Amino acid sequence: MANRIVLNTISYHGHGAIENIVPELTSRGFKKAFVTSDADLLKFGVTAKVTDLLEKAGFAYAVYSDIKPNPTIENVVGGVEAFKASGADCIIAIGGGSSMDTAKAIGVIVANPEFADVRSLEGVAPTKRHAVFTIAVPTTAGTAAEVTINYVITDVEKKRKFVCVDVNDIPEIAVVDPDMMSTMPKGLTAATGMDALTHAIEGYITKGHCAISDMFHLEAIRLISHSLRAAVNNDPDGREGMALGQYIAGMGFSNVGLGIVHSMAHGLSALYDTPHGVACAILLPLGLEYNAPAAGARYRRIAEAMGVDGLNYMNDDEAAKACIAAVKQLSKDVGIPADLKGILKDEDVRFLSESAYADACRPGNPRDTSVDEIEALYRSMM
Repeated sequence: MANRIVLNTISYHGHGAIENIVPELTSRGFKKAFVTSDADLLKFGVTAKVTDLLEKAGFAYAVYSDIKPNPTIENVVGGVEAFKASGADCIIAIGGGSSMDTAKAIGVIVANPEFADVRSLEGVAPTKRHAVFTIAVPTTAGTAAEVTINYVITDVEKKRKFVCVDVNDIPEIAVVDPDMMSTMPKGLTAATGMDALTHAIEGYITKGHCAISDMFHLEAIRLISHSLRAAVNNDPDGREGMALGQYIAGMGFSNVGLGIVHSMAHGLSALYDTPHGVACAILLPLGLEYNAPAAGARYRRIAEAMGVDGLNYMNDDEAAKACIAAVKQLSKDVGIPADLKGILKDEDVRFLSESAYADACRPGNPRDTSVDEIEALYRSMM
Protein backbone atom coordinates (compact mmCIF):
# COMPACT_ATOMS: atom_id res chain seq x y z
CA MET A 1 0.00 0.00 0.00
CA ALA A 2 1.34 3.43 -0.95
CA ASN A 3 1.36 6.27 1.59
CA ARG A 4 0.37 9.72 0.35
CA ILE A 5 1.99 12.80 1.90
CA VAL A 6 0.55 16.25 1.08
CA LEU A 7 2.35 19.38 2.33
CA ASN A 8 2.50 23.10 1.55
CA THR A 9 4.39 24.09 -1.58
CA ILE A 10 6.39 26.56 0.55
CA SER A 11 6.56 27.26 4.26
CA TYR A 12 8.44 29.91 6.24
CA HIS A 13 9.42 29.44 9.88
CA GLY A 14 10.93 31.68 12.55
CA HIS A 15 10.92 35.26 13.75
CA GLY A 16 10.15 37.74 11.00
CA ALA A 17 8.67 35.12 8.67
CA ILE A 18 5.73 37.41 7.85
CA GLU A 19 8.10 39.66 5.88
CA ASN A 20 7.84 37.09 3.08
CA ILE A 21 4.10 37.53 2.51
CA VAL A 22 4.10 40.55 0.22
CA PRO A 23 7.01 39.32 -1.96
CA GLU A 24 5.29 35.96 -2.42
CA LEU A 25 2.09 37.66 -3.60
CA THR A 26 3.66 40.27 -5.85
CA SER A 27 6.01 37.78 -7.51
CA ARG A 28 2.96 35.81 -8.60
CA GLY A 29 1.14 38.83 -9.96
CA PHE A 30 -1.68 38.97 -7.41
CA LYS A 31 -3.35 42.35 -6.95
CA LYS A 32 -5.72 42.19 -3.97
CA ALA A 33 -5.89 39.98 -0.88
CA PHE A 34 -8.98 38.79 0.96
CA VAL A 35 -7.88 38.72 4.61
CA THR A 36 -9.80 36.38 6.91
CA SER A 37 -9.27 37.09 10.60
CA ASP A 38 -11.54 37.12 13.64
CA ALA A 39 -12.74 40.25 15.41
CA ASP A 40 -10.55 39.80 18.49
CA LEU A 41 -7.38 39.61 16.41
CA LEU A 42 -8.40 42.82 14.69
CA LYS A 43 -9.25 44.49 18.01
CA PHE A 44 -5.91 43.64 19.64
CA GLY A 45 -3.77 44.56 16.65
CA VAL A 46 -2.55 41.09 15.74
CA THR A 47 -4.00 41.17 12.23
CA ALA A 48 -2.38 44.58 11.75
CA LYS A 49 1.06 42.99 11.92
CA VAL A 50 0.31 41.64 8.45
CA THR A 51 -2.02 44.30 7.05
CA ASP A 52 0.54 46.99 7.94
CA LEU A 53 2.97 45.21 5.62
CA LEU A 54 0.34 45.20 2.87
CA GLU A 55 -0.32 48.91 3.33
CA LYS A 56 3.38 49.75 3.34
CA ALA A 57 3.74 47.95 0.00
CA GLY A 58 0.60 49.50 -1.44
CA PHE A 59 -1.00 46.07 -1.79
CA ALA A 60 -4.79 46.25 -1.77
CA TYR A 61 -6.81 44.11 0.63
CA ALA A 62 -10.26 43.58 2.12
CA VAL A 63 -10.91 42.14 5.59
CA TYR A 64 -13.54 39.54 6.48
CA SER A 65 -14.00 39.01 10.21
CA ASP A 66 -17.46 37.43 10.58
CA ILE A 67 -15.88 34.29 12.01
CA LYS A 68 -16.92 32.51 15.19
CA PRO A 69 -14.50 30.47 17.37
CA ASN A 70 -16.16 27.35 15.93
CA PRO A 71 -16.89 28.63 12.39
CA THR A 72 -20.36 27.99 11.07
CA ILE A 73 -21.91 27.31 7.70
CA GLU A 74 -23.22 30.88 7.80
CA ASN A 75 -19.71 32.26 8.32
CA VAL A 76 -18.55 30.41 5.21
CA VAL A 77 -21.51 31.45 3.06
CA GLY A 78 -21.05 35.08 4.09
CA GLY A 79 -17.35 34.82 3.36
CA VAL A 80 -17.93 33.47 -0.15
CA GLU A 81 -20.21 36.40 -0.95
CA ALA A 82 -17.77 38.89 0.59
CA PHE A 83 -14.89 37.44 -1.43
CA LYS A 84 -16.83 37.76 -4.67
CA ALA A 85 -17.80 41.34 -3.86
CA SER A 86 -14.26 42.34 -2.87
CA GLY A 87 -12.58 41.78 -6.22
CA ALA A 88 -9.78 39.91 -4.48
CA ASP A 89 -7.71 37.29 -6.28
CA CYS A 90 -5.98 35.62 -3.31
CA ILE A 91 -6.52 34.91 0.39
CA ILE A 92 -4.46 35.59 3.50
CA ALA A 93 -5.81 33.62 6.47
CA ILE A 94 -4.65 35.10 9.79
CA GLY A 95 -5.61 33.44 13.04
CA GLY A 96 -6.21 30.11 14.68
CA GLY A 97 -8.03 27.15 13.22
CA SER A 98 -11.27 29.11 12.98
CA SER A 99 -9.93 31.75 10.59
CA MET A 100 -7.96 29.23 8.56
CA ASP A 101 -10.80 26.70 8.33
CA THR A 102 -13.16 29.46 7.20
CA ALA A 103 -10.65 30.57 4.59
CA LYS A 104 -10.23 27.01 3.33
CA ALA A 105 -13.96 26.53 2.85
CA ILE A 106 -14.31 29.92 1.16
CA GLY A 107 -11.40 29.22 -1.17
CA VAL A 108 -12.69 25.77 -2.11
CA ILE A 109 -16.22 26.99 -2.86
CA VAL A 110 -15.06 30.00 -4.90
CA ALA A 111 -12.94 27.67 -7.02
CA ASN A 112 -15.61 24.94 -7.10
CA PRO A 113 -19.00 26.73 -7.14
CA GLU A 114 -20.84 23.46 -7.60
CA PHE A 115 -20.11 22.91 -3.88
CA ALA A 116 -21.85 26.10 -2.77
CA ASP A 117 -23.88 24.00 -0.32
CA VAL A 118 -21.29 23.88 2.46
CA ARG A 119 -22.63 20.57 3.76
CA SER A 120 -21.71 18.96 0.43
CA LEU A 121 -18.04 19.32 1.40
CA GLU A 122 -18.32 16.95 4.36
CA GLY A 123 -16.02 13.95 4.26
CA VAL A 124 -13.91 13.57 1.14
CA ALA A 125 -15.60 15.80 -1.44
CA PRO A 126 -14.66 15.24 -5.12
CA THR A 127 -13.64 18.83 -5.84
CA LYS A 128 -11.78 19.32 -9.13
CA ARG A 129 -9.92 22.60 -8.71
CA HIS A 130 -7.53 23.80 -6.03
CA ALA A 131 -8.83 26.48 -3.70
CA VAL A 132 -8.08 30.15 -4.28
CA PHE A 133 -4.35 30.81 -3.72
CA THR A 134 -3.93 31.10 0.05
CA ILE A 135 -1.20 32.13 2.46
CA ALA A 136 -1.97 30.90 5.99
CA VAL A 137 -0.53 32.74 9.00
CA PRO A 138 -1.27 30.99 12.31
CA THR A 139 -1.60 33.06 15.49
CA THR A 140 -1.99 30.04 17.77
CA ALA A 141 0.33 27.08 18.23
CA GLY A 142 -2.11 24.23 18.03
CA THR A 143 -4.39 23.52 15.10
CA ALA A 144 -1.74 23.33 12.34
CA ALA A 145 -4.55 24.20 9.91
CA GLU A 146 -1.94 25.98 7.79
CA VAL A 147 -0.45 22.62 6.73
CA THR A 148 -3.40 20.24 6.83
CA ILE A 149 -5.87 19.01 4.22
CA ASN A 150 -8.67 19.15 6.79
CA TYR A 151 -11.09 21.77 7.99
CA VAL A 152 -14.01 21.64 10.40
CA ILE A 153 -17.30 23.52 10.12
CA THR A 154 -20.15 23.75 12.64
CA ASP A 155 -23.68 22.99 11.51
CA VAL A 156 -25.66 25.05 14.02
CA GLU A 157 -29.01 23.74 12.81
CA LYS A 158 -28.04 20.11 13.37
CA LYS A 159 -25.86 20.85 16.44
CA ARG A 160 -22.81 19.08 15.05
CA LYS A 161 -19.41 19.66 13.56
CA PHE A 162 -18.39 18.03 10.31
CA VAL A 163 -14.90 17.37 9.02
CA CYS A 164 -13.91 18.06 5.42
CA VAL A 165 -10.86 16.33 3.96
CA ASP A 166 -9.63 17.64 0.61
CA VAL A 167 -6.15 17.89 -0.91
CA ASN A 168 -7.42 20.95 -2.78
CA ASP A 169 -7.85 22.97 0.42
CA ILE A 170 -4.24 23.07 1.67
CA PRO A 171 -2.76 26.60 1.62
CA GLU A 172 0.03 26.93 -0.92
CA ILE A 173 2.14 28.86 1.57
CA ALA A 174 2.36 28.65 5.36
CA VAL A 175 4.01 31.46 7.31
CA VAL A 176 4.71 30.26 10.85
CA ASP A 177 6.06 33.25 12.77
CA PRO A 178 6.22 32.90 16.58
CA ASP A 179 5.95 36.70 16.86
CA MET A 180 2.35 36.34 15.63
CA MET A 181 1.67 34.15 18.69
CA SER A 182 3.27 36.31 21.37
CA THR A 183 0.01 37.94 22.50
CA MET A 184 -1.86 34.67 23.13
CA PRO A 185 -3.14 34.57 26.73
CA LYS A 186 -2.10 31.69 28.98
CA GLY A 187 -5.40 29.81 28.72
CA LEU A 188 -5.43 29.86 24.93
CA THR A 189 -1.75 28.92 24.75
CA ALA A 190 -2.41 25.92 26.99
CA ALA A 191 -5.53 24.77 25.15
CA THR A 192 -4.09 25.07 21.65
CA GLY A 193 -0.84 23.50 22.80
CA MET A 194 -2.63 20.46 24.18
CA ASP A 195 -4.57 20.24 20.92
CA ALA A 196 -1.22 20.05 19.13
CA LEU A 197 -0.04 17.31 21.49
CA THR A 198 -3.27 15.41 20.83
CA HIS A 199 -2.65 15.70 17.08
CA ALA A 200 0.83 14.28 17.51
CA ILE A 201 -0.15 11.42 19.83
CA GLU A 202 -3.34 10.40 18.03
CA GLY A 203 -1.49 10.65 14.72
CA TYR A 204 1.26 8.40 16.06
CA ILE A 205 -1.13 5.65 17.18
CA THR A 206 -3.76 5.93 14.43
CA LYS A 207 -4.39 2.92 12.20
CA GLY A 208 -3.02 4.76 9.18
CA HIS A 209 0.38 5.70 10.63
CA CYS A 210 3.48 5.14 8.49
CA ALA A 211 7.24 5.57 8.83
CA ILE A 212 7.17 9.18 7.59
CA SER A 213 4.30 10.24 9.86
CA ASP A 214 5.92 8.46 12.82
CA MET A 215 9.04 10.58 12.30
CA PHE A 216 6.98 13.78 12.28
CA HIS A 217 4.85 12.85 15.26
CA LEU A 218 7.64 11.75 17.59
CA GLU A 219 9.57 14.96 16.96
CA ALA A 220 6.37 16.98 17.46
CA ILE A 221 5.70 15.22 20.77
CA ARG A 222 9.26 16.00 21.88
CA LEU A 223 9.05 19.68 20.93
CA ILE A 224 5.59 20.25 22.37
CA SER A 225 6.15 18.46 25.67
CA HIS A 226 9.42 20.34 26.20
CA SER A 227 8.09 23.76 25.11
CA LEU A 228 4.46 24.10 26.24
CA ARG A 229 5.05 24.99 29.89
CA ALA A 230 7.47 27.73 28.86
CA ALA A 231 5.15 28.98 26.10
CA VAL A 232 2.31 29.34 28.61
CA ASN A 233 4.61 31.71 30.52
CA ASN A 234 5.31 33.57 27.24
CA ASP A 235 8.95 32.52 27.08
CA PRO A 236 10.26 33.27 23.55
CA ASP A 237 12.02 29.93 23.21
CA GLY A 238 8.88 28.14 24.33
CA ARG A 239 6.82 30.08 21.76
CA GLU A 240 9.26 29.17 19.00
CA GLY A 241 9.33 25.50 20.01
CA MET A 242 5.54 25.33 20.04
CA ALA A 243 5.24 27.08 16.67
CA LEU A 244 7.47 24.48 15.07
CA GLY A 245 6.13 21.50 17.03
CA GLN A 246 2.49 22.11 16.17
CA TYR A 247 3.37 22.54 12.48
CA ILE A 248 5.32 19.26 12.41
CA ALA A 249 2.38 17.50 14.06
CA GLY A 250 0.19 18.85 11.26
CA MET A 251 2.60 17.47 8.65
CA GLY A 252 1.87 14.06 10.09
CA PHE A 253 -1.75 13.77 11.17
CA SER A 254 -3.12 15.54 8.11
CA ASN A 255 -1.89 12.61 6.06
CA VAL A 256 -2.73 9.64 8.29
CA GLY A 257 -5.74 10.61 10.41
CA LEU A 258 -6.62 10.88 14.10
CA GLY A 259 -8.95 8.99 16.47
CA ILE A 260 -11.79 9.12 18.98
CA VAL A 261 -10.33 11.89 21.12
CA HIS A 262 -10.95 14.28 18.26
CA SER A 263 -14.27 12.74 17.27
CA MET A 264 -15.51 13.07 20.86
CA ALA A 265 -14.11 16.61 21.20
CA HIS A 266 -15.88 17.84 18.06
CA GLY A 267 -19.30 17.23 19.58
CA LEU A 268 -18.47 19.12 22.77
CA SER A 269 -17.44 22.16 20.75
CA ALA A 270 -20.51 22.00 18.53
CA LEU A 271 -23.01 21.57 21.37
CA TYR A 272 -21.49 23.62 24.18
CA ASP A 273 -18.98 25.83 22.33
CA THR A 274 -16.23 24.24 24.44
CA PRO A 275 -12.84 25.37 23.09
CA HIS A 276 -11.57 22.55 20.90
CA GLY A 277 -8.16 22.44 22.54
CA VAL A 278 -9.67 22.20 26.03
CA ALA A 279 -11.95 19.35 24.94
CA CYS A 280 -9.03 17.45 23.39
CA ALA A 281 -6.82 18.00 26.43
CA ILE A 282 -9.46 16.69 28.84
CA LEU A 283 -10.15 13.63 26.70
CA LEU A 284 -6.57 12.72 25.68
CA PRO A 285 -5.61 10.68 28.81
CA LEU A 286 -8.97 8.88 28.60
CA GLY A 287 -8.36 8.06 24.96
CA LEU A 288 -4.89 6.73 25.73
CA GLU A 289 -6.25 4.48 28.47
CA TYR A 290 -9.00 3.19 26.18
CA ASN A 291 -6.62 2.54 23.27
CA ALA A 292 -3.91 0.84 25.32
CA PRO A 293 -5.04 -2.72 24.42
CA ALA A 294 -4.61 -1.94 20.72
CA ALA A 295 -1.73 0.56 20.67
CA GLY A 296 -0.08 0.38 24.08
CA ALA A 297 3.16 -0.98 22.66
CA ARG A 298 3.65 2.39 20.94
CA TYR A 299 3.31 4.34 24.18
CA ARG A 300 6.93 3.64 25.16
CA ARG A 301 8.18 5.81 22.26
CA ILE A 302 5.71 8.56 23.22
CA ALA A 303 6.98 8.48 26.81
CA GLU A 304 10.55 8.57 25.56
CA ALA A 305 9.82 11.63 23.42
CA MET A 306 8.23 13.32 26.44
CA GLY A 307 11.39 12.75 28.47
CA VAL A 308 10.06 10.14 30.91
CA ASP A 309 12.91 8.67 32.99
CA GLY A 310 13.54 5.00 33.75
CA LEU A 311 11.87 3.50 30.69
CA ASN A 312 14.66 0.94 30.25
CA TYR A 313 13.57 -0.67 33.50
CA MET A 314 9.86 -0.80 32.63
CA ASN A 315 7.88 -3.47 30.82
CA ASP A 316 5.41 -2.34 28.14
CA ASP A 317 2.51 -2.05 30.57
CA GLU A 318 4.54 0.08 32.99
CA ALA A 319 5.81 2.25 30.14
CA ALA A 320 2.25 2.78 28.91
CA LYS A 321 1.14 3.89 32.37
CA ALA A 322 4.13 6.23 32.61
CA CYS A 323 3.19 7.72 29.24
CA ILE A 324 -0.39 8.41 30.34
CA ALA A 325 0.85 9.86 33.64
CA ALA A 326 3.18 12.23 31.77
CA VAL A 327 0.31 13.47 29.59
CA LYS A 328 -1.89 14.01 32.64
CA GLN A 329 0.89 15.92 34.42
CA LEU A 330 1.54 18.22 31.47
CA SER A 331 -2.18 18.93 31.15
CA LYS A 332 -2.39 19.69 34.89
CA ASP A 333 0.69 21.89 34.80
CA VAL A 334 -0.81 24.16 32.13
CA GLY A 335 -4.19 24.42 33.88
CA ILE A 336 -6.46 22.09 31.91
CA PRO A 337 -9.46 20.59 33.81
CA ALA A 338 -9.29 16.87 34.54
CA ASP A 339 -12.88 15.99 33.63
CA LEU A 340 -16.06 17.22 31.95
CA LYS A 341 -17.93 18.23 35.10
CA GLY A 342 -19.85 21.39 34.46
CA ILE A 343 -19.66 20.86 30.71
CA LEU A 344 -21.33 17.59 29.81
CA LYS A 345 -25.08 17.17 30.38
CA ASP A 346 -26.62 13.75 30.92
CA GLU A 347 -29.41 14.29 28.39
CA ASP A 348 -26.87 14.97 25.62
CA VAL A 349 -24.59 11.96 26.11
CA ARG A 350 -26.32 9.60 23.67
CA PHE A 351 -26.51 12.24 20.95
CA LEU A 352 -22.83 13.10 21.46
CA SER A 353 -21.86 9.43 21.34
CA GLU A 354 -23.70 8.89 18.07
CA SER A 355 -22.12 12.03 16.62
CA ALA A 356 -18.65 10.94 17.69
CA TYR A 357 -19.11 7.52 16.13
CA ALA A 358 -20.20 9.15 12.85
CA ASP A 359 -17.29 11.62 12.91
CA ALA A 360 -14.64 11.36 10.19
CA CYS A 361 -11.83 10.97 12.75
CA ARG A 362 -13.29 7.86 14.41
CA PRO A 363 -12.33 5.24 11.76
CA GLY A 364 -8.64 5.99 12.32
CA ASN A 365 -8.82 5.06 15.99
CA PRO A 366 -6.47 2.12 16.70
CA ARG A 367 -9.12 0.29 18.70
CA ASP A 368 -12.44 -0.50 17.07
CA THR A 369 -15.26 1.04 19.05
CA SER A 370 -19.04 1.43 19.19
CA VAL A 371 -21.61 4.04 20.15
CA ASP A 372 -22.16 2.29 23.49
CA GLU A 373 -18.45 2.24 24.30
CA ILE A 374 -18.08 5.92 23.44
CA GLU A 375 -21.09 6.67 25.65
CA ALA A 376 -19.38 4.86 28.53
CA LEU A 377 -16.24 6.94 27.98
CA TYR A 378 -18.21 10.19 28.11
CA ARG A 379 -20.03 9.11 31.27
CA SER A 380 -16.76 8.22 32.97
CA MET A 381 -15.76 11.89 32.71
CA MET A 382 -18.92 13.36 34.26
